Parts: sequence; structure tokens; C-alpha cells
Amino acid sequence: MPSASSAGPLAMAAPNATAAAAAWTNVSTPEMPLFHLFAVLDGELHAAFPGLWLALMAVHGVIFLVGLVLNGLALYVFGCRTQAKTPSVIYTINLVVTDLLVGLSLPTRFAVFYGTRGCLRCALPHVFGYFLNMHCSILFLTCICVDRYLAIVQPDGGRRWRQPACARAVCAFVWLAAGTVTLSVLGVTATGGPCCRVFALTVLEFLLPLLVISIFTGRIMCALSRPGLLRQGRQRRMRAMQLLLTVLVIFLVCFTPFHARQVAVALWPDVPHHTSLVVYHVAVTLSSLNSCMDPIVYCFVTSSFQTTVRGLFHQRGAGCEPKSCNVVGTRKSSKNSAHRHILGARPRALTQALANGPEA
Repeated sequence: MPSASSAGPLAMAAPNATAAAAAWTNVSTPEMPLFHLFAVLDGELHAAFPGLWLALMAVHGVIFLVGLVLNGLALYVFGCRTQAKTPSVIYTINLVVTDLLVGLSLPTRFAVFYGTRGCLRCALPHVFGYFLNMHCSILFLTCICVDRYLAIVQPDGGRRWRQPACARAVCAFVWLAAGTVTLSVLGVTATGGPCCRVFALTVLEFLLPLLVISIFTGRIMCALSRPGLLRQGRQRRMRAMQLLLTVLVIFLVCFTPFHARQVAVALWPDVPHHTSLVVYHVAVTLSSLNSCMDPIVYCFVTSSFQTTVRGLFHQRGAGCEPKSCNVVGTRKSSKNSAHRHILGARPRALTQALANGPEA
């Protein structure tokens, strides 16, 4: 849950954005939707701290460019160069799409502020897209971790849940649920008492996924300590633990400040407005950073992702043939073609693929 709660930050802004919101919308505060309260926060920060606003916009610009390149490359690799569409690959493709949409919402935010400033309806694509994809990012990261846990620690019991059809159904449910929740929450009228809603959404979309990932990381660490593991099995479990630890770091760095700010302002509504405003925008910037950190997760989803990326750059730099650079290339069904594919692979890439073991 990109990602983070949409109701939380908007609801938190309700007690702190009264004057600016009334000036922008000419609507009394009790009748103002949470979406309107969020739409004016850029204007508030620009008016109060123009230097900070400019610095954060520069950071968002870097996030947009880096995220666009990394996630565009990952989408090409997983979508076009990875033949086996396992559940992990399906979840990862959806995560890549959410990260791309989060990145694309950033220039929309900048264009709305400068081109149609004061037009609340014009800000809807950015506001809705940002929180929708932040919700989806958290959910898809959790799905990837659960799938890796089932594949590594519970391969027999989790086989029925690790089918491509089941993964596609889960992805469709995530998009539908996140869109429904985001639309319903953004339309809620701020009445000055959003604490119960803030706590409920924080638990469901942040604390619960964080708890699941933490438990599964501990279980995989216990599995690694079992004696008698073959080298191949140990490496696969180690890669799964590295994936879960990476997701934990992303949660702590990108999403924890955002949700901590929500809960803090809900518990202490008398927090100074300028303090709440600055913390909010810094937390939103950190949550956007996940679109640049998620590509680290992709390296642990499949054993061949790094090899494929290196093969793509080596192919362009050295002008070698695709069949000799791409370890993941399309394999023929006959034994002879499979034998030629193995012999045509680069020795270093072949050694790494054999060491990593087959994908679950």
C-alpha cells in the first residue's frame, strides 16, 4: 500500500489547512472534501517556504528521471526478455507499472501548479494517481515477499497458491481495491474527527504488511540455519532473505515517516501548522523515493535479472549477437537447440545462473 494512506495525510491536513483551503475554494471547512485539502498543500508550502519548495521540486525531478529509466528498463526485461511468467514476475511487472505511474504523476503535479494553479479539478489526476499507486506499491511489495516465502520455505504447501492465474487474480483485486478505497476516501468530507479512520487505514495498509514481511523474514532466517542444506538451496533462500530485507528497508525509509506523521498529527492536532506542513512534504518526497529503490528488489526476484541487464548493455556496447549475450533468451523445445543455447552463453553468466539455481 505506493503505498501509503490517502485518507491519512489529507485528513491530517484538515485541522492545519483551514485558512488556505478556505481562500482557495471559498467553501466552509466542514464541507470540504479531503481531496481539496490536499490540492492546496503545494501552494501553502510555496507561500511559506519557497526555498524548500524549490528544493523538493528538484528532488522530485531527479526521482522522476531515475525512476523512469530504471523502471522502464525493468519493464522491458520482465515483460519482453523473461519468458517464464511466474507469480513473482507477474507481481513484479505490476509493481513496475505502479512505480512508473508514480513517477509520471510528479511532472503532472509541477504542471498543475504552474499552469492551472487554483484549479482543483485539474489536480485530480495527480492526487488520485499518486495515492492509488502508493497503495498498490505497498500491496505488490507484500505480494512479492509472500510469494518468495511460499516458494522457498513452503514449496509443497504453497504450490496451489503459486499459479499464474491466481497471481493475475490477486493483481486485479489489488488494483480494484486500491482504486475504490482511494476514490471513496478522497471524497470524504473533512468534519474534524478523522482519527478512527486514520488509525484503521494505517493499520491495514502499513502496519499489517510490515508485520507480514517481518515475520516472513524471520522465518527464512530460521530456514537458513537448518543443517544439511545443499549449496543451491541455501543460495536460493539467501536471495529470498535479501529480497525481504530490501523490502523492509524500503518500508522503513519511504513509508514509515509518512504514516508516523499521520498518527502523530491525529494524536496531537495542536501541532504547529508550519511544522506539520514541512514534515508532510518531506514524508511525501520520501514515499516517492520508493520508485527508485524498488529496482533493487527486482535483482532478487529472479536469478537471471542482473545477467539479462548486463547482457543488454554488453550487446549494445560490444555489438555481440543476441543469442550469445542473453542468458534468458527464448529456448527451443528440442534438446539440440537447448544444448547450443548453453554452449553459446558467456562462461561467467552461465556459472552465475548455475550457482543461483532454478527459479521457483
